[in-house]
Amino acid sequence: QAQLVESGGGLVQAGGSLRLSCAASRRTLSYYTMAWFRQTPGKEREFVAGISGSGGSTLYADSVKGRFTISRDNAKNTVYLQMNSLKPEDTADYHCAADAEARRPMEAADEYDYWGQGTQVTVSS
Repeated sequence: QAQLVESGGGLVQAGGSLRLSCAASRRTLSYYTMAWFRQTPGKEREFVAGISGSGGSTLYADSVKGRFTISRDNAKNTVYLQMNSLKPEDTADYHCAADAEARRPMEAADEYDYWGQGTQVTVSS
């Protein structure tokens, strides 16, 4: 069973930055399309950003464009989410996900096959 482990969450003031990491336990996951989603209590999981296996294709939610950057290091089996200019509305539990079949990132959560447990990001005003 593939595992994804997120890290890097925490408490930050509005306007600050955080970098999330998602480490994959299996080498093959390095070539999967990966994405970050976020979720707050009582709401559906929301797509944040996605990246293709090669890193050549990325996709961002409108709410984070220009502030967040997704990247990957396949040699380290790790995907990153650099979050700048954070806002209180970015507060959520952030999850990474892997899609074994898609060649480009998709926004629908049910496209993804593997999920991490999540890391909490809290942005204070």
